[in-house]
Amino acid sequence: MNLLRHPELIDRLASAHALGTLRGGARRRFETLARQHPAIRAAALAWQARVAGLTELQAPVAPDAAVWTRIRNLVHADQVQAALARQRAAATAPASSGWWGRLGFWRGATAAATLAAVLGGWVAVGVQHEGEQRITQLQAELQKQAANQTRIEYVAVLADAQGQARGPEILVTFDAQRQRLTLQRVGGYQEAADKSLQLWALPPDGKPRSLGVLGEDKLLQLTTSAEAVQAVPALAISLEPKGGVPSEGGPTGPVLFSGSLIRSLSL
Repeated sequence: MNLLRHPELIDRLASAHALGTLRGGARRRFETLARQHPAIRAAALAWQARVAGLTELQAPVAPDAAVWTRIRNLVHADQVQAALARQRAAATAPASSGWWGRLGFWRGATAAATLAAVLGGWVAVGVQHEGEQRITQLQAELQKQAANQTRIEYVAVLADAQGQARGPEILVTFDAQRQRLTLQRVGGYQEAADKSLQLWALPPDGKPRSLGVLGEDKLLQLTTSAEAVQAVPALAISLEPKGGVPSEGGPTGPVLFSGSLIRSLSL
């Protein structure tokens, strides 16, 4: 099959590749095709950029004060070493008349070189000590981050429910550790001011269950249990009146987007 004649399939494969759900031989074949065809490579890069937007959820971390201290010490050590190198270069230059040949100059140069060597050794010891402290701090920070690391267990790409040529509109991920669904708008759809997009779980019994109403932000986070997500094979989004409708009655407006909720890479 000529994949270039099926742009909707290229988009689905690119999304699965970026999310990590495309594995094995299928992943290797897709990567080979992406290297050979610019259109496939562009789709893969576009989806990687969309998924990378999830990192915006990570709170920024300010550098520790010890980092700046270590940088200043390293810069100072370089300056001291450079000064010592200049003094050595001057000492090897041919002697001549004038101030270059004066004994006072050479005595001063020797004293400066000795002082620079002492300072250089002191700074190096300080840098090493602070470096060891920073390594210990980084190890503690990494352990803390590993404990709080996001575990994406389920993903869903919600596209046009009518099967038309529209690309993906909503990317859904489930964080198993935080019991949280994250929805990210990746398409260009924008509802009217008096309308809202409402997310529905489509369980096997066929009775839709509301999971929440999307706002105008690019990202939306909803809290739900792992058991509730595991029992849902698919998700859908309907267009409803502003603020959404009660879950008991199900969707009242048209279903715009839908997609299967699939398990991501094994944890």
